[in-house]
Amino acid sequence: MSRFRSVKKTVRDILADDDWQARLAELDGFRPADLVPPLLNLRLDRLETVRWRSATAFGLTAARMAEASMEKARVIMRTLMWYMNEESGNLGWGIPLFMAEAMVNSGRIAEEFHKILVSYIFCDEECDGNFLDHPELRRDVYWGLVRLAEYRPELVAHGERFLMVGLDDPDAYNRAYAARVLGLIKAEGARTRLEALKDDPAGIRTFHHREILDTTVGELVRAALDDLG
Repeated sequence: MSRFRSVKKTVRDILADDDWQARLAELDGFRPADLVPPLLNLRLDRLETVRWRSATAFGLTAARMAEASMEKARVIMRTLMWYMNEESGNLGWGIPLFMAEAMVNSGRIAEEFHKILVSYIFCDEECDGNFLDHPELRRDVYWGLVRLAEYRPELVAHGERFLMVGLDDPDAYNRAYAARVLGLIKAEGARTRLEALKDDPAGIRTFHHREILDTTVGELVRAALDDLG
């Protein structure tokens, strides 16, 4: 069995385990560089739980890499950016989740790359953004912005006006996540718009506190309003 397949099997076994959080420490026995390719592969796994958990594991792995060599961490983050580029021929599914988790776990990575993540929702030429036309891929970006705003809201606040646009997104996930971020960055100017969405019944299935959660747009909007106080 190749090194890649061997590591991937071990990592997948950990992430598929009901006790996966306790077992994450086992990943410390691998070099970060050996974990990155299998984790990128597992973001497309057949199991929903493994797909989500691979992002969590990547964030921890990227932080270890940044601590040892920030230059190597930059290379990995640039690789993720390349995955998001149409010219790469790659699928961007899950990549924004990986980017966000890396920034949650490493302040140095966050400082250098947060503007890239936010730029994927920029929707006008003035901001020279990288707006993603595909609504389902934007979901991953908005979810990533929720994660980043939970820990480093000041790095997301400059995207406020584009998050406001997200409240009108036809995709329920994007409305819900945009609302949640606006609450986390204390965007008081969004209060009226959020009040109008607080009873939105559209359902979404997300990953929250490392658990899969079924909720509604309205519930996340009300959480955002609670954050505004």
